[in-house]
Amino acid sequence: MLGIDISERTVSRLLVRDTSRPSSQSWRTFLANHLPATMSLDFFTVPTLTGRVLFVLVLLAHERRRVLHFNITEHPTAEWAAQQLVEAFPDQTPPRWLLRDRDSIYSEAFQRRIGSLGIEEVISSPASPWQNPYVERLIGSIRRECLDHMIVLNDKHLRLTLQAYFRYYRRTRTHLGLAKDAPEHRPSTPPSAGTIVAVAEVGGLHHRYERRAA
Repeated sequence: MLGIDISERTVSRLLVRDTSRPSSQSWRTFLANHLPATMSLDFFTVPTLTGRVLFVLVLLAHERRRVLHFNITEHPTAEWAAQQLVEAFPDQTPPRWLLRDRDSIYSEAFQRRIGSLGIEEVISSPASPWQNPYVERLIGSIRRECLDHMIVLNDKHLRLTLQAYFRYYRRTRTHLGLAKDAPEHRPSTPPSAGTIVAVAEVGGLHHRYERRAA
């Protein structure tokens, strides 16, 4: 984004391939062919300082890796989970396909509700998180890049923290799968645009680097 070329090998050589995951050409083909019309849904848990366990639901659009919606609850139910999809699309048509796992929370009540929205479910095989790679990677990034570095006090603190992280994720964080762009297109600036400045994000955990004229 700063007009500096970085060798792909410099980045790629740091990555270790996980050979324990099965491969499925047909599954990868499905994900690639339906990328613009597919989203993923999943939960993850966050413990608080006082020992409470909060459940976070995230809804991710595969195209541009956009976080469509998130919410927090201490007592998730099928009706609550289904309502999150309704709230995610108040004024627009949702993507056609929803990838999810086989958690028991996605009961018949959940299935009926999202069916009324015209959404078709694609359910992963048992114990196969690799079949839902985009949202699994997002949750891993949230943990490694944000939550692993702090103690969450309560649901309000967690909500503010995730809002700050998702602003950074949407505007600043680049992805190799997006040709090193951010979910919201971030134009590259040439060296002639000025000097590099650092702007703190997520409470200083991360920074956005930009070129600005002196």
